[in-house]
Amino acid sequence: MFRLFVRRLLLTVPVLLGVATLVFALIHLVPGDPVQAMLGEGASAAEMAELRAKLGLNRPLAAQYGTFLKGLARADLGNSLRTNQSVASTIGERLPATFELAGAAIGLAIVFAIPTGILAAVRAGSRIDLAVTTLALIGISVPNFWLGPLLVIVFSIVLGWLPVSGRGSAAHLVLPAITLAAPLASVLVRITRAALLEELRQIYVLAARARGASPLRAIVMHAFRNSLIPIVTVLGLQVGLVMTGAVITETIFAWPGVGRLMIQSIGTRDYPVVQGCVLFIATTYVGMNLVVDLMYGLLDPRIRIADFR
Repeated sequence: MFRLFVRRLLLTVPVLLGVATLVFALIHLVPGDPVQAMLGEGASAAEMAELRAKLGLNRPLAAQYGTFLKGLARADLGNSLRTNQSVASTIGERLPATFELAGAAIGLAIVFAIPTGILAAVRAGSRIDLAVTTLALIGISVPNFWLGPLLVIVFSIVLGWLPVSGRGSAAHLVLPAITLAAPLASVLVRITRAALLEELRQIYVLAARARGASPLRAIVMHAFRNSLIPIVTVLGLQVGLVMTGAVITETIFAWPGVGRLMIQSIGTRDYPVVQGCVLFIATTYVGMNLVVDLMYGLLDPRIRIADFR
């Protein structure tokens, strides 16, 4: 297992380098002058030139790129152009809020989706199955930038049960967590149903029942266990989507996380902070892919054996 981890980790390094290069290139191709955004349109050419030299923005892109990579090697993302605060510490201050929201959404989605998907597979073709698949289709189709304001209108403005925005108590977490969890739960329900339904048709499930296993044990300990690989795959990828979707959700609910920080930094042309936020989201994707690869080896020993051939 250690060899598998090292091999996958080494394959992740060039991916991260490619992501960092792409982020650097795209950020600098965005139209707009961050110096002018900081000083305002009334600033003189001399003031703009002085600030541009101070921030190193007058250097060639190749030199800026080299400095950027050296900083990444030291976990130094530079300083914010707007606040002059370290980008790493700026993002670090927002990480607890983002992890809190993402963790609540993922937990809520798993608690709802896995049992519901199992029920739909066991009762395939029934009215329960039809209701579950219809609800999952609706959940996938509804975008979070529409669902979020709808939940605010119903539960905050009309009913007055929950706060509109901000972060403080557990009540503030409910609406943004539901907004993020809805599409994730819908995808998990469909994948769980499809994967388990395929396994329930296998002969080993019938053999387990013939050996005296109860229906619940045959479903959970045999069929569901063997259907975990596609479920883990989708769940791992969806974690990255949750972090991306949090950009919109955090903006809707004024949640003080990394997503909202990125939107605010885009508005002020704060290149280093935007780079740091995008790199955080991209690294989350790459990291989750690594975790999923390792989970494959834990769930199915045949994958570990095949990887070493």
